Amino acid sequence: MTFPVLAEWARTHPYPTGVLAVLAAVLAYLLHRVRRAAGHVPGAVVMATVGAMVSTAYSADTSWNFARDHLGMTSSTERTIMFSAAEIGLFAMALMARQNLRTQGAAGTPGVLVWVVTAVMVIPAYSESGIIAGTVRAFVGPVMAALLWHLAMGIELRHVTGGDSQSLPAVLARELRERLLSWLGLAVRGRDAAQITRDRWTRIATHRAARLADLEATTARPWRLRRARRRLAEAVDHTDAAVLPAQRAVLLDRIAAHHHAAALATVALPSPWQTAPAPAPDATAGVEVERVPAPVPVPEVQATAYPQLPPAARAVPQAVPAGARLLPLVARPAPVPAPSVLAAEPPRTRAEVRAEYVPEAPEPGEYATSQITRMMLAEQAEPVDDSPPPPAEDTLTARARADFLSDLVAGDLPTYRALKAKYGIGQIRAERIRAELERFLP
Repeated sequence: MTFPVLAEWARTHPYPTGVLAVLAAVLAYLLHRVRRAAGHVPGAVVMATVGAMVSTAYSADTSWNFARDHLGMTSSTERTIMFSAAEIGLFAMALMARQNLRTQGAAGTPGVLVWVVTAVMVIPAYSESGIIAGTVRAFVGPVMAALLWHLAMGIELRHVTGGDSQSLPAVLARELRERLLSWLGLAVRGRDAAQITRDRWTRIATHRAARLADLEATTARPWRLRRARRRLAEAVDHTDAAVLPAQRAVLLDRIAAHHHAAALATVALPSPWQTAPAPAPDATAGVEVERVPAPVPVPEVQATAYPQLPPAARAVPQAVPAGARLLPLVARPAPVPAPSVLAAEPPRTRAEVRAEYVPEAPEPGEYATSQITRMMLAEQAEPVDDSPPPPAEDTLTARARADFLSDLVAGDLPTYRALKAKYGIGQIRAERIRAELERFLP
């Protein structure tokens, strides 16, 4: 479509062109505000906005012709005021839905009315162009306009509110979904096909076990018993109860519940309308009492256990008598008057301190003790063991084979002391190397 064609269409359809211009101006203003707030508008939003404007103009052209042909609006002024009511209403409700989305987290009633108005705007498209062309007019016009306005304004998004929606349609949809899953036997989610098969055959095996018990109780014919036993064995085999302890426990619990279901009618249960009385204390219950010897004074214990020690001194009496109250005392240094100085000498406002390091002379024997300590630490220092874990060899084993080759040829192993002294290693590593050298003995 060239520019002259667009100009001719705008000249012959002035009112749709005016509506489109107004929408473009409003949208440009909104985009300018969004751009100033966000700093950048994605290109996808811009293209969705342009597409929504074109689809709205397409729908406005349909409404213009429908107002002339079917509503009897022959006056241009009347059609100018009335024909674009649906398009303007659609745009206004889209803006209100966007506002609700920002404040409430959902489009709300305006979002629903957008689709109601869109459905009503489909009628003029079919009235003007028939079934085939009307479908094109309806889809490209109001339907696509509503979709693109939603996408451009972000109305299709939903804010996470921390829980499921409690609106009536959402509650009905959730209930219908859960009931449908329960009716289809898919209430338990997260199971694979094998587990679903085992669960189904577990229920079948439970019913067949109950059927076999009824047949045995009524002394049925032998062929019926054989058939029931065979079918029960087949069902149990499909449950994998013989190899899966959890499935076997479920199967046994189900069969036990089937067998003893009739006992539920005779189970003695307390009345829910009566509170249970508190248990009375047992007067005949005995109380265990442990005899604890009286404490022995400290002087007597000392005289008995340690007769060689002098008797303990008297306890120091309390310095403060009982009932006396102490007052907090704060010691403050006495003020020192500033010394008088001559006028030629400026007063010193900061004390000068010079620190000098004076090494301490070691005490007698301290130097020898430190030397012995360093020698012991050097002897205890062991090289880092970067050997791989067994069954791999230690990194020092090959070296030990070369160093003690003559002993190994003679059938002797080096001692732990020799290994530790030779390589500066510990007892554990020496044991490992000696065990690895033992494999090379003739």
